[in-house]
Amino acid sequence: MHKDNLMHFGYTEHSHRHLNLVSKRAATILRTLGYDEHTVELAKIAGYLHDIGNSVNRVDHAHSGAILAYEILKKFDMSTEDRIEIMMAIGNHDEATGTAVSDISAALILADKSDVHKSRVSKTNMQMFNKHDKVNYAVTDSDLVLDKESRKITLNLKIDTKICPVLDYFDIFMERTMMSKKAAQYLGLWFELNINDTNLL
Repeated sequence: MHKDNLMHFGYTEHSHRHLNLVSKRAATILRTLGYDEHTVELAKIAGYLHDIGNSVNRVDHAHSGAILAYEILKKFDMSTEDRIEIMMAIGNHDEATGTAVSDISAALILADKSDVHKSRVSKTNMQMFNKHDKVNYAVTDSDLVLDKESRKITLNLKIDTKICPVLDYFDIFMERTMMSKKAAQYLGLWFELNINDTNLL
């Protein structure tokens, strides 16, 4: 996926930084929960390929990406079963049309929706920021922490309230937050959102 495809239209960053982070976080979630390395590897692949559909169009990128990933992995002689697992995860990672339907898809959702950070904002002129840009730009630190013993996964955010109020985060990301909560439940986890050292969910 060419990173300028989305940045040209002012979308947040979806290039190698985002893909590597999502891939790593999805794998870490499943590894921490004790999944076998084969499943962890599938989660890593799904994480790295999950936004490939943006090379076609932002609209329905999860569905087109799932098909693209399936065909690409077929050329690498990956088994049909594994290709289907990855395709299913990618096809269900977008909050507009998807939900957790497998352990890999749940890990992918949690990893993807946790990537909120100022470095994702492609615009350089703050006067051109929409609310989405402003919320991302206000997040100075973002970390996803899984406590296996308590079966709790927490998204810890630091938001600069001089840039935007915390309430704006919920205005933009409530749907993603609820998707993350359901994905956590799929894995038998409790999802918490902590903003500026205060538990809000």
